[in-house]
Amino acid sequence: MEPIILPGEDGEQIKLYVIEETEVSGHKYLLVCDNEDENEDAEASILKEVAVEGDESIYEFVEDDVEFEAVAKLFEELVGEDADLDY
Repeated sequence: MEPIILPGEDGEQIKLYVIEETEVSGHKYLLVCDNEDENEDAEASILKEVAVEGDESIYEFVEDDVEFEAVAKLFEELVGEDADLDY
C-alpha cells in the first residue's frame, strides 16, 4: 500500500494508508488508516479531496459532523462495520 503523506500540526509528517475510496456528490473521499497492515488494529479516518494541483491531489480531514456521518455510513457499507472511524 502506498502511503499518503500529510503535514501535521507540529511539523511532523502524518503517514496514512488508503483502505477504500469513493465519490459522493462530485467529491472524492478516502478512508485511510494509520497502519499499513490491514490485519492490525488501526484508527481509521476520512479524507476529502479539496484541490488538485497537476497530478497531485490535496486532502483534508473531514471535520463537519453531518458530512462525516454521511460518508462514514457509506464506507461502513463498502468495508463492513469493522471500520473504527475516528476524527
